[in-house]
Amino acid sequence: MSYDLAVWEGERPADGRTASQVFSDLYDRYIDGEVEYPPSQRIAAYVSVLLERWCDITEDDEDTSPWSTGPLIDEASGPLIYFAMRWSMAEERRSAYAVAAAESMGLVCFDVQRGRLRR
Repeated sequence: MSYDLAVWEGERPADGRTASQVFSDLYDRYIDGEVEYPPSQRIAAYVSVLLERWCDITEDDEDTSPWSTGPLIDEASGPLIYFAMRWSMAEERRSAYAVAAAESMGLVCFDVQRGRLRR
């Protein structure tokens, strides 16, 4: 089981319902679409911030990385990253860090499973 977050560039939606639709549209275009997009500069910078805090799971010899898949940057496409944290390691401080980092960089953070915006 995992804890999934979506982070993207753009205006912050007014509510979770609107955010869910924005996420769905971005997912369809950038993750599930036929064209591959490199991560935008801001999303790549966000991933770098996360990896400064915890190593990529592909480089984790001590089982300390909270990421479910790797390389983490491979979960990013264009202005969107949709990534999972291992449930056992997604406790509040780790997920809160990912949320705070997104907010500090002017990015939108969305809790996919709960359908709510995160701050």
